[in-house]
Amino acid sequence: MTQLKLAWQSKLVLLLVVPAVTVDVMVKSQWWASQQGPVAIWTLGLSVLLALVTWKLHAATPFAAAAGAVITSNLMFSTLVVPYEPWHTALVPVLAVSVLAFATTALGRTRKERLGTAEKREGRSAAQVTANLGVAALLTGELGQTWIANNHWFSQPDIGQMVLLAAGLAALAEAAADTVSSEVGQVFGGRPRILINLRKVEPGADGAVSLAGTLAGVLAAGIVAAAGTWALGGNGTMFLASCAGSVFGFLFDSLLGATLEEWGWLNNDSVNFLSTASAAAFAFGVVALLPHTAVGHLPAFKLG
Repeated sequence: MTQLKLAWQSKLVLLLVVPAVTVDVMVKSQWWASQQGPVAIWTLGLSVLLALVTWKLHAATPFAAAAGAVITSNLMFSTLVVPYEPWHTALVPVLAVSVLAFATTALGRTRKERLGTAEKREGRSAAQVTANLGVAALLTGELGQTWIANNHWFSQPDIGQMVLLAAGLAALAEAAADTVSSEVGQVFGGRPRILINLRKVEPGADGAVSLAGTLAGVLAAGIVAAAGTWALGGNGTMFLASCAGSVFGFLFDSLLGATLEEWGWLNNDSVNFLSTASAAAFAFGVVALLPHTAVGHLPAFKLG
C-alpha cells in the first residue's frame, strides 16, 4: 500500500529524466544524420536492438525497453569518439549492467519466488530502468556539458570531461552493484542484516545486506567500472573513482532502504535514483579533489 501511495515518486523520476534525454537524443540524431549518417544509424540501431532483446527476454516491459533505448542512445551520443566506434562509447558499460542484472535476476528464481522477492515475470518497469540509468545520462548529456562549459573550476576542459565520465560511470556501476548484491544475497546470503543496527531480517527486507551479496556487488561494480574505463579510454583514476563511488552508492542505498524507505517516505525507484546520484557525487568528489596532474586527460576524447 505504501508503494502505491508513493507512486508519484516513480513518475517524478521519469519526468526528471525522460523528457530531457529524449530532446537531447532528437537534437543529436538530427545533427549526426546531417554530418555523419552512420553514427546516427549505428547509435540508434544498437540501442533499439538492445531494447528489443531486453524486452524479448522479459527483462523489461515494453515501456521500460523504450525508455532504456532512449537513455542508451543518449549515453552513446554523449560519449562517442571520432572516428566512430560503437564499442568505444557508453554502450559497453550499459551492456555490462544489463547482462549482470539479467543473469543475477534469473539466478535462483525458484527460491526468490518462494520468498516473494522475485522480479515480476514481465520484467522491470520504465521507472526502474530510468532510476538506474538516468543519472548517468543526465551527467554526460547536454545538462552536464552545459555545466562544464560554464564552470571555471577546471583548468582544462579535458579535466572536466574526465570528472563527468567518472561520475556517470560510477552511477552505472552502482546500478549494477545494487541489483547484483540484492539478487545474489537472496540466494546465497542466508539471513541478511540491517546495515544501521546489524539486526537479522528476512531476505528481501528494505536495507538488508549480506556478506555474499556485498561481495558480489563489489565485484559487479568492478566489472562495470573496468568495462567503462576501457570503452571510454579512461585511466586508473577513472576506474578507481567509479569503483569507489559505486560501492559508496550501494551502501547508501541500503541506508536509505533501512530508514526512509522502511518508514514509508521513499519508494524503491526514488531510493535507486538517489543512490546512483550519490555514487556519481562521490566519484565526482574523488576526481575533482585530486591534483590535475593525477587526473590525466583524454586527448582524443570529446563528449558529444
